[in-house]
Amino acid sequence: MESKRKTSWSKFAIFALPTLLIFCTVIIVPFFHGIFLTFTDWNGIGSTFHFVGFKNYLYVLKDKVFWSDMLLTLRYSLFTVLLSNLIAFLLAYALSTGIRGKRFFSVGFFTPNLIGGIVMGYIWVFVFQHILVKVGTDLKIPLLSTNWLSEPDKAFWALVIVSVWQSVGFLMLIYVAGFTGIPQELLEAASIDGSNSFQTLRHVVTPLMVSSFIICVFISLSRSFMVYDLNLSLTNGGDPYNTTEMVAMHVYVKAFSALKYGAGQAEAIVLFLIVAIISGLQVYFSKKLEVES
Repeated sequence: MESKRKTSWSKFAIFALPTLLIFCTVIIVPFFHGIFLTFTDWNGIGSTFHFVGFKNYLYVLKDKVFWSDMLLTLRYSLFTVLLSNLIAFLLAYALSTGIRGKRFFSVGFFTPNLIGGIVMGYIWVFVFQHILVKVGTDLKIPLLSTNWLSEPDKAFWALVIVSVWQSVGFLMLIYVAGFTGIPQELLEAASIDGSNSFQTLRHVVTPLMVSSFIICVFISLSRSFMVYDLNLSLTNGGDPYNTTEMVAMHVYVKAFSALKYGAGQAEAIVLFLIVAIISGLQVYFSKKLEVES
C-alpha cells in the first residue's frame, strides 16, 4: 500500500508538480501580490510604499472616467459578442451543409484569428484611412468617403467591425464541431416529417448546439472585456478625443503612465470581479437552458 502511494506521489512530482509550480509562480502569486498592492500607494517604480487601506478602492468608485470607459466596454462587448457569434454560427451552418470549397473557406475565415491585435490594428488603420476612403470617394458613397477613425461614433464601430472580423473564424470552428456532433438520424427524421431547413435549424439543430453557444459566448465575452492591443493600435488607445478608450486601456494608463499603480491595480481587481460575475451568470443561465433543452 505504501509503495503504491510512493509511486503515485512520484508520478505526480514528475508530471504535475512542475506545471503546478509554474502556474503558481506566473498566475497565483502575482494575483495575490496585486491584491496586496491595492492597499498601498506604490507608484510602480519606487522601492518604498505606504499602506493606505481601502483608499484606492474608494478612488475607483469616484473615478468617473473609469466607469465611463466601463460603460463603453459593455456596449462594445454587447455588439461584439452578438455579431461575432451570429456570423460564426451562420458560417458554420453553411460550411456544415457540404458546400464546395469547404476547406478553402474554413482556412480563409480562420486566418484573421492568427494575426495579432497590434498587427491587425495597423493593417486596418491603412484600410480605414486610405482604401475605404478611396473607394467611397470614387463611388460617391458618403458613408465611406471619410476616415472612420477620425469620427467618434464611426471609430467605435470600426473597433467592433475589426474585432468581429478577427474572432469569427475561431468561433466558427467551435460551431462546426458542434454541428458535426449532431446525429444525422435526427436531421433525416425531421426531413421525413416534412420540416424545412429553417424549421430544422430552429427546432432540431439550435437546441443541440447550446453547449457550443455556452463556450463561444464565454470566450467572446472574456475577450471583448479584456481588449487592449486592438484598442492601442487601431485608435491609439482612445482617439479621437479619448472617446474610444476601453476599460483595460484605462487601467494600463492609470498604472503605468499616471504612475498610480495601487489605484490602477484596484481598478484591475474591480474589472476582474465584474467580468467574473458576468461570465458566471452567463454560464449559469446557459447551463439551465441546456438542461431544459
